[in-house]
Amino acid sequence: MPLVVLCGFPSSGKTKRANELKKHIEAKYPNKKIHVVSDHNSGVERNTVYADSRQEKEVRGSLKSTAQRLLNKEDIVILDSLNYIKGFRYELFCVTKACHTPHCVIFCDISSERASGFNLQRSEPDRYTQEIFDGLVMRFESPNPSTRWDTPLFVVQVDDDLPGDQICQALFDRKPPPPNQSTQSQPLSSTNFLYELDRITQETLTAVMEAQKMGLPGDKITIPGATEKIELTRTITLSELHRQRRQFITYTKMHPVEDTARLANMFVQYLNNSLR
Repeated sequence: MPLVVLCGFPSSGKTKRANELKKHIEAKYPNKKIHVVSDHNSGVERNTVYADSRQEKEVRGSLKSTAQRLLNKEDIVILDSLNYIKGFRYELFCVTKACHTPHCVIFCDISSERASGFNLQRSEPDRYTQEIFDGLVMRFESPNPSTRWDTPLFVVQVDDDLPGDQICQALFDRKPPPPNQSTQSQPLSSTNFLYELDRITQETLTAVMEAQKMGLPGDKITIPGATEKIELTRTITLSELHRQRRQFITYTKMHPVEDTARLANMFVQYLNNSLR
């Protein structure tokens, strides 16, 4: 069943909207089971986590794996977290595609000034420090309805009523998506496609590691066979690149492309979205 991804500034009302949606679905579909996955319900100390990029990444990985584990044909998963990085929302979209389930994004839209006021009204243990709050607002990447991973998108202002019926319609009543390449005969031989996928992704990893030996964070890295370049804002470890490569290969096997020449650019785009 579907995945609902909430996103917004700190203290923008995401948890409130998650609870409203849960109650609405329970009232309309009493037989459906709903899971709310949330970082703060997992005992995350937000000011510690969001001050450390490594800890924050671990929390995102935990949220993603929990949501993926709960997704099935019967249950609904609501992911209540900042979800402020577009690359992470793209990863969640890939998870739903792999699970053959729809998803939607609810953007709790609010001015930073008003969100800051709500943050100051919280109890001290639940409050973001001003430094952490400002940093998260600055890094927030707003959802874009023109991208697949942010669609369907529901933008909800602070004083708006939650459009529960429209969200349910988007999740439960939409026509199934048309067959894509993963459900049709592959135009290439399977062996050749997998060989090219393995070769191109491995060559990309080699190029990134070699470039990092001589370059600096912020440099654009040229990849063999790709017209686009990888933009790294930090040093990436080989283990992290291998993990991203495995995820890309898993997704691409399920959605093979006819023209293997596109694979290099596809992998570059994937890394640019994921390695933020």
